[in-house]
Amino acid sequence: MSDFDPQVMNKAAELLQNLIRFDTTNPPGNEVQCVSYINSLLTDAGFETTILARDSNRPNLIARLKGRGTAAPLLLYGHVDVVSTANQSWTHPPFEGKMIDGYIWGRGALDMKGGVAMMLAAFLRAKAEGLTPAGDIVLAILSDEETGGDYGANYLVENHAEQFEGIRYAIGEFGGFPMYIGQQKFYAIQVADKCYCWMKVILRGPGGHASTPVRSGVMARLAKLLQSLDQHRLPVHVTPVARQMLESIAAAIPSPMNSAFLQLLDPALTDTVLDQLGLQGLMFDAMLHNTVNATVVQGGEKINVIPGEIILKLDGRLLPGYTFDDMVAELRPIIGDDIELEIIRYDPTILEPDMGLLDTLASILRKADPDAIPVPLLLTATTDAKHFSRLGIQTYGFIPMNLPEEFILFNLIHAADERIPVEAVNFGANAIYEALQLCGE
Repeated sequence: MSDFDPQVMNKAAELLQNLIRFDTTNPPGNEVQCVSYINSLLTDAGFETTILARDSNRPNLIARLKGRGTAAPLLLYGHVDVVSTANQSWTHPPFEGKMIDGYIWGRGALDMKGGVAMMLAAFLRAKAEGLTPAGDIVLAILSDEETGGDYGANYLVENHAEQFEGIRYAIGEFGGFPMYIGQQKFYAIQVADKCYCWMKVILRGPGGHASTPVRSGVMARLAKLLQSLDQHRLPVHVTPVARQMLESIAAAIPSPMNSAFLQLLDPALTDTVLDQLGLQGLMFDAMLHNTVNATVVQGGEKINVIPGEIILKLDGRLLPGYTFDDMVAELRPIIGDDIELEIIRYDPTILEPDMGLLDTLASILRKADPDAIPVPLLLTATTDAKHFSRLGIQTYGFIPMNLPEEFILFNLIHAADERIPVEAVNFGANAIYEALQLCGE
């Protein structure tokens, strides 16, 4: 890695390239070298930093830009771990951070080293330009988000809550991206997200020698269960954030499309309309339902032995305000009462969304892209916001990216050929810098 360049504070794209070149695949993570690189940038710029770690190979970094003390501190946080690239075919190597055809390619370009680069560029710029915001700006660089945050945000909240004293609002992942609906462009600012409800199903039945046919055994039960999960949605729930988002979209698009978005708010019509929307409805589908996907199957060791037990792991995601008991109640009519269902992990978000910063962040996007309309977003994935919510901190997903309509963001996150336009990285860094100037004023 090259020595610190004082001009890198204005080069968010260069920062991102450097961050991608650290292989922080989680598991195992090994974020230490990446965090050390960020630490050197900050200390060379004159920041005092604090390293806090449950495991020395998986550290977290905190730095603070002092403000005038006339407003509450603002938290910026992002994670530097990334998901695996195993069994994926990439056009360009995932850990080289190549800049090709106006894009930066690599694992983490979108989730979320791109966002970390934007935050770092804005934070370093604030220091270089002598910005003294109304309140302190606290930057937290985290490990381990992709597997739940036990070495990252969860560890800090449980063991070092004093670092976040007085903070009300935070900027984190993942909102700020554009959506194109009809002829209108929207920017989705995340104010809430879903929470983990990971489960396992245990199927048991007669095993034996595979030369003898077994009817209605665990394999057949597994097939029936997977088919049931595939063919049935869980019940419709319209949360306040989803309602506000859909009503805002409907008010900005012409008839008859606006009617379809309003009909999504009617539980009697929701699923029919989602089917009519096709691919465009996928995000709204998960926004209006608790969801569950089968992701891991464990069972059987030899080809000539019929297994007597199979474990099926389910990735469940709950809307704000819903619990594990709600998930079980909604699953039972689909999977039946005779199937064992156990919880693996359940991390609820305990805050009702606090919209106090929404107008400020929306104004930044309106200024940057006047023809677009900012709307609140209920993110259908799960972020570290759930951990910070236990400290009373409201996270806004605000990683602004001005992306072209043909760029399908969620087709690239966690997928092969993850990449981000260079212009989008600079757009986000500038927007976050403006947020540092405005927040708390």
